[in-house]
Amino acid sequence: MAKIAFILLCHKDPEAIVRQARMLTAAGDYIAIHFDASASSEGFAQIREGLADDPNVVFASKRIRCGWGEWSLVQATLHAVEAALDAFPRATHFYMLSGDCAPIKSARFAHAFLDNRDVDYIESFDYFESDWIKTGMKVERLIYRHFFNERTQRRRFYTAFELQKRLRLTRSIPRDIQVQIGSQWWCLRRRTVEWIVDFTRKRRDVMRFFRTTWIPDETFFQTLVRHLVPEIEIETRTLTFLMFTDYGMPVTFYNDHYDMLLNQDYLFARKISPEALDLKRRLGALYNNEDAAFNISNEGRSLFKFLAARGREGRRFARRFWEAESTLGRERELMIVVCKKWHVAKRLLARIRQVTNLPAIEYLFNEETTKLPDLGGLQATLAKRTRHRRAIMRMLFDYYGTDRLIVCMDPGNMDLLRDFCNDRARTRLLEVQCNFTDDYLIGHARRVGLAGEQTPRETLARLLPTIRGDITHECDRIRDAEFDNHLILRESDGRDQHPDLLARFLDIPREKAQEIAQLDHLFAD
Repeated sequence: MAKIAFILLCHKDPEAIVRQARMLTAAGDYIAIHFDASASSEGFAQIREGLADDPNVVFASKRIRCGWGEWSLVQATLHAVEAALDAFPRATHFYMLSGDCAPIKSARFAHAFLDNRDVDYIESFDYFESDWIKTGMKVERLIYRHFFNERTQRRRFYTAFELQKRLRLTRSIPRDIQVQIGSQWWCLRRRTVEWIVDFTRKRRDVMRFFRTTWIPDETFFQTLVRHLVPEIEIETRTLTFLMFTDYGMPVTFYNDHYDMLLNQDYLFARKISPEALDLKRRLGALYNNEDAAFNISNEGRSLFKFLAARGREGRRFARRFWEAESTLGRERELMIVVCKKWHVAKRLLARIRQVTNLPAIEYLFNEETTKLPDLGGLQATLAKRTRHRRAIMRMLFDYYGTDRLIVCMDPGNMDLLRDFCNDRARTRLLEVQCNFTDDYLIGHARRVGLAGEQTPRETLARLLPTIRGDITHECDRIRDAEFDNHLILRESDGRDQHPDLLARFLDIPREKAQEIAQLDHLFAD
């Protein structure tokens, strides 16, 4: 059975550290603690005194001052790892934690999870090929030497960096290693950790290289594991659930996140708010609860993205400068069908195309697989289509040799709707408003990743009003925009009203509109 030695890096709140260590060792696991030398010696003494009687606790042989982005974080980890290796010969796995982490599964679940597969869990993506680094330095982290901390010694950091660039004082990466990058929160097997420690003692060249790289805690262990361990024995993921905001800041969890955290496919989570005392208490009790059962739905990130985006103004890209004066053409007519139920709009478009022979294109700004002609690669991705929205629409008019075109859009595409409805071309908008049952909304939540097959009914019950409210909010935004030629076709209206709406929208005789409206199963789910 797995026995975990936790490697805990911490720098504050001695009482919380003592509680955290007590909780983890109560389940029979071990913990090696490194308490930052920048913190008070009184705090460290308080931790040592509080855990003096626990044989499953050990402290790093040396306390060092740690700084974000520095080698000191890796060195502190190595000190704690070496102490754990010596003190706990029965430990099978070594798990990196911080003082802000807490378990979101029971110890029994965690041990069974680790026993199930003989692999190392660590994010390790190719440094140069992956897009793990979104902004800022990339290759510069490695080929230049970084002796100062960018946060605390900003002027020295950039002066040294610019001087090396000017003098071309670059260096080579050790030839036999392929640098990897990923989260610092890993769980490694004992054999892997022993290999890493042995490697650090033999390969002084690699150690010298990483000591002066920038943010080595994201590259050091990730590179060495990939260098030392066969690929089939590496699971490229972290077992610690963490999320980041649009601004690159870690998401903090509070007391009301308990149920959501338990549903995620991870063993621990960070960051837990220092004020979330009830959450910490409940998660601490959970870790030592052998009877706890878990429904893994893993919708946390999708939920956060969905809820954080609601109501945010200006979150979409502004109009591109090269399109500011462009137009689809004064003589052209664009008809837009807006509907949240995509299958309903597609049925309506298919019927319109059959009766009128007008060119009609489905959700080209929402579905990558929408059938489009070859437009020189502009149609290749959703990002390209959206970025060059007017250009691609003009090319579609030209391709079909027509001045009348119908397209489908989701009601959430407000920036697109505003853009096209404000164009000099004649634009008509047909908003198809459908009825939404709870079962349909649950299916929708699962399709878009807001819920999974195992999501508890209680969670779904809390989520449904938010989803329903979001759909209503999208309809309200369209109405508030006061677009010209905006028509609404409601499922709840009598079918005898539909032909007149369709005739006005398509500018066709009522007889043809009546033929389109005879579609019996238009709103069927």
